[in-house]
Amino acid sequence: MTRPGEVELIERFFAPLAHDPAALSLLDDTAVLAVPDGRELVVTADALGSGIHFFADDAPDAIARKALRVNLSDLAAKAAEPLGYLLTIALAADWTEDWLAAFAAGLAADQAEFGVTLLGGDTIRTDGPTTLSITALGTVPKGRALKRAAARPGDIVCVSGTIGDAALGLLIRKDPGRAALLGLAAGEVDFLCDRYLLPRPRLGLRPALGRHGRAGIDVSDGLVTDTGKLCRAAGTGADLDVAAIPLSAAARVALERDPALLAILLDGGDDYEIVVTCEAGAVEDLVAAAAATGVPLTPIGRITADTGIVRLLDGEGAEIAFEKAGYEHF
Repeated sequence: MTRPGEVELIERFFAPLAHDPAALSLLDDTAVLAVPDGRELVVTADALGSGIHFFADDAPDAIARKALRVNLSDLAAKAAEPLGYLLTIALAADWTEDWLAAFAAGLAADQAEFGVTLLGGDTIRTDGPTTLSITALGTVPKGRALKRAAARPGDIVCVSGTIGDAALGLLIRKDPGRAALLGLAAGEVDFLCDRYLLPRPRLGLRPALGRHGRAGIDVSDGLVTDTGKLCRAAGTGADLDVAAIPLSAAARVALERDPALLAILLDGGDDYEIVVTCEAGAVEDLVAAAAATGVPLTPIGRITADTGIVRLLDGEGAEIAFEKAGYEHF
């Protein structure tokens, strides 16, 4: 069977995704973007590899959507409005047109949901597993990006959504029999696995974060690990109240059955929720503005002056011994 060459591949599968005139219909090697007056460009990139960030037998539309969403999550953490994205994909030697068509359909679905467009990129073949990288672009009003280094002692730490669902989903995906041992119902298993497969970029929080937030980071490598990254950038520390950290009903069922899962829940990664800090006097307004978007923000702790130290505290304020389990890329 003859497969399309690169030019035909781009014309058939990717050019239909390039709606913005800035993409030049993918006929050039560049896109030409205008940044509106009074705004700054925010750029982020994430690479995903088969067998590392997704399973080889995952549905291709889900792989595409995850790749785009993890980048949109980075933009959300900066309170940035998405503009578009660049895609580079290295296709394994056994790729098929059906696989690529489904992959492109996944991108099209999320473009429609999140209001972004393909701006360009590159396609190559590899003798290894399929690997892809997306570079996402967005804008923020000048000086309003939520930089990690902006956190200050006394700030309140909040986190969106619930923590640990994706890590549990991955655990179950690797060991399906674990679900029964944890007392999880079929619906709870589906929920956890879906949270791993399809992150929810919290772009709806952008106005609330932009008005009331000070520093932000998305939770990709684990809540404790990523809070630590924010603190190191700011030269601060953080005290987190474990009892306050929001967990889904499914995660609570699993934790009750196996308390040793706490480390995986709090630092297993792939949450793609947002950690944001704000002045103590702004936390009520921030939480209320987030609630109005349908995405809860929960205060879970406070920024301290203890440089680089993230402490987990119990309900009495005593420190909990914790072995960090955050994801490492190498």
